[in-house]
Amino acid sequence: MKARVTVTLKPGVLDPQGRAIHAALDGLGFAGIDAVRQGKLIELDLADGTSEAQVDAMCRALLANPVIETYRIEFA
Repeated sequence: MKARVTVTLKPGVLDPQGRAIHAALDGLGFAGIDAVRQGKLIELDLADGTSEAQVDAMCRALLANPVIETYRIEFA
């Protein structure tokens, strides 16, 4: 079983990497971009029987900082 965890910054949290990406895209001539928010994608190859609650606990303990980040878990 595989799980995909998408981690993004909460609204209102400053995103310096997003700003740098936005500036770089603007410098390369890409117009029409109002803002960029950067996140991360984590793919887990799980043993059979691993529960959604266990993956959620992994996110809260290590994969995401719940103070400033949100996360979404998708199973495949």
